[in-house]
Amino acid sequence: ISACLVGSEMCIRDRMTMLPETAWRKAARLLLAAFFALAGIAHFAYADALARIVPPFIPAPVLVAQLTGLAELVGAIGLMTGRFRRAAGMALALYCLCVWPANFYHALLDWRGGTGLPMAYHAIRLPLQPLLIAWCLWVGGSVRRR
Repeated sequence: ISACLVGSEMCIRDRMTMLPETAWRKAARLLLAAFFALAGIAHFAYADALARIVPPFIPAPVLVAQLTGLAELVGAIGLMTGRFRRAAGMALALYCLCVWPANFYHALLDWRGGTGLPMAYHAIRLPLQPLLIAWCLWVGGSVRRR
């Protein structure tokens, strides 16, 4: 994510590339920032529980849960700034794409009776991930709403 933030910062500095923020976009951005901030805090508060849904081929699952929480917190803060808003939106979209396979693994665990969440949760969450990615890009100012 840091590479994405550093690579995207050049786009942020050129204010002409930023799309104007409407009241709807601002409200959606604040809501998304709050969502990622709460999720980031939860990754620290419940790191052991979240480590159980990290795929087994990934080392140090507790650390991974904490690092993903840190990424969510940094992204939430970035969404709140004008300078890093676009980079944060792109980084959070990339983050959502990168953790999507872990969400499938989590669903597989629950299908096998693993963590206790109902399959209805996963049936809603998994298809919504592309919408979350689009939301990140939209509130960051990278794409226009049609």
